[in-house]
Amino acid sequence: MIGIVYSLKDPAGVGIASYIINKLGYTRSLICSHAVNCYSGPNFILAGFEEDDIYFDFLDEALPREVEYYLVLSRHYSEAGIKSYTVHPTGNFTNVAPVGGKPRELGLAHPQAMWYLLRRLHKYAREVYNRGEYEVSYEATHHGPAGLNKPIVFIEIGSSVVEWRDPINHEVVGMAILDLLSSHPNIPPCTPVIGFGGGHYPRKHTELALSESICYGHIASKHVLDYLDEEIIHQMINKTAGNVEEVIVEKKGVRRELRDLLEKFANARGLRTRYI
Repeated sequence: MIGIVYSLKDPAGVGIASYIINKLGYTRSLICSHAVNCYSGPNFILAGFEEDDIYFDFLDEALPREVEYYLVLSRHYSEAGIKSYTVHPTGNFTNVAPVGGKPRELGLAHPQAMWYLLRRLHKYAREVYNRGEYEVSYEATHHGPAGLNKPIVFIEIGSSVVEWRDPINHEVVGMAILDLLSSHPNIPPCTPVIGFGGGHYPRKHTELALSESICYGHIASKHVLDYLDEEIIHQMINKTAGNVEEVIVEKKGVRRELRDLLEKFANARGLRTRYI
């Protein structure tokens, strides 16, 4: 069962949720504690909360035990104004947590679900709705919540209120999620990996995932590389669902000392290292 959640403060989340509800035709349920809105289907819960989604630290208590992972419907803000459809895991690599979660704590990532959604977003954005101006991408790991006992995936529309309220965008993301629900739990297999380097939108990692059957858990962007040590790299592996098989490094911008550390760390655990 998938726990689909959103904040009532978030126009993108509200719009995507409304699309899903209208498409499936379910009525309200009382199965969610704490939620303002709650709907249930054969393999999902859909719940809306008053809190902003980066502070959804209560989901383990608010949703039934049968929920396997959380899918957060959310807005994405970019100062550059990049129009986008993105997926990402949660967590903070640095010593501060200004937007939820805790310092130097990562959430549990679900690489298979993120990979499936990324590919469906790409299909609908490019082949069905002709949204060529939208970037379809992973985002590097960032923000909260991060202390949950189950994996959490953010799926987002960026990057301004115009895009957040656009019903076509709600439909693009909603269709990707409906495909996930119709396939769950038998979504296609992929090889879990973790990534290092690249920007907040790690384009090389995204391109690799769209062209191969590899699925990323956590990605550490170039902006947080100076904060990486064995403890946080260990979290990246241990907090990625499934067995991580490969460490993928964007060579440009990752200093030699860190590359040596990553190779040593990977070799000690029987993992492959690949440079892109």
